[in-house]
Amino acid sequence: MCRTEAKPLPLINPEHANADGGSIAYAVISKTHARMTPEHSHARGQLLAATTGVLVLEAEQQHLLVPQGYAIWLPPFITHALRTSHLFNGWSAYLAPSEVLPAKTQVFPVSGLLREAVLRAASWGVSDQLNAAQERVLAIVVDEVANLPSQDFVLAMPTDRRLVKIASALLENPGDPRPMQDWATWAGIAPRSMTRHFADETGMSFSDWRQRARLMRALELLAAGTAVTNIALELGYDSLSAFIAMFKRHFGVPPGQFLAGDQ
Repeated sequence: MCRTEAKPLPLINPEHANADGGSIAYAVISKTHARMTPEHSHARGQLLAATTGVLVLEAEQQHLLVPQGYAIWLPPFITHALRTSHLFNGWSAYLAPSEVLPAKTQVFPVSGLLREAVLRAASWGVSDQLNAAQERVLAIVVDEVANLPSQDFVLAMPTDRRLVKIASALLENPGDPRPMQDWATWAGIAPRSMTRHFADETGMSFSDWRQRARLMRALELLAAGTAVTNIALELGYDSLSAFIAMFKRHFGVPPGQFLAGDQ
């Protein structure tokens, strides 16, 4: 059983996370046990990356997952809650508002250039006394965030209370095998209405949404060291080969290779 920090300390002094002036970016390294941080926001945008472990966030009516080797960009004043699964290593940078930075929350792969620039900045500590060379390193961070491609580690949440009930249950147990008609009956909504509203509110069909929920949970379980066979069974796949094929279609590599390599 993993240990969870009951009252985790902020990654950075809130005064810096909300600073109007000062450095264009403050960077910090994070090494922690499983962590849960309640809803909060700050005046600066936040860049959060996982080097080992997985980040799971709730923000802007979305369920988001950040596997190792990826980062999430949260624009200024976006209310978000997060948790890390199991032992987590990563880094975070708080960026001053800028028109060149993305206006929406997004998840993207961390380039080698971005990673090295943030780690270099983190080695200085939180400081406003930077020289010209250090300012150029921070400019690289901003430029990389502004131009990196986003990835589909996002599940839009519905707003209809009946659909929220279904979606929340599936996030708790993505392997629940009940067909759509049974979910509709359980939540008290007609199947046709469920199909229509689910697509309208999430941008995905119910079956596609459930499939993505399963794949996102698979990444959490992989990061925890769960055997691929056990993941397939927990997520309700008929066979190991069916799970591996679905994973590879979505992520481009089989489960055993996704977290491999230098992140």
